[in-house]
Amino acid sequence: MTSPEREPHTPTGAPVERPTGEEPTAGQPRRSGLRNPERAVRGLGAGTLSLEALVLLLAIQPIRVVGGDLSGAAIGAVVALAVAAVVVAGMMRRPWAWHAGTVLQGLLMLGGLLHWSLLALGVIFALVWAYALHVRRVILG
Repeated sequence: MTSPEREPHTPTGAPVERPTGEEPTAGQPRRSGLRNPERAVRGLGAGTLSLEALVLLLAIQPIRVVGGDLSGAAIGAVVALAVAAVVVAGMMRRPWAWHAGTVLQGLLMLGGLLHWSLLALGVIFALVWAYALHVRRVILG
């Protein structure tokens, strides 16, 4: 019984040696080793935005209790930003979604005008988003 995932062999029956760590030749993109790099990067972006939405929604009550007076406008902004993050996470197949995610980070930092903790969350998630953009650039080139 043969497996479809067996190593290729030479005509003499010896396994074909695959070079490891070989650099790509000039003009060819560097391969990431992922089966579908675009899908992996979209998953990273969607996961980042989904996590951001969850943290924003879960942070409302602790901010109200510990951080002092959280106005209705600030709560509305947090909920709106969380909904926007979920919508953009669902739209990661679109080329503009990465730009929309970047704008979302800026809006969250701008929310610091309503409450200082929103600025802190904005800075943290802007750094996470910047790392996701860096990974995207490295993988996709």
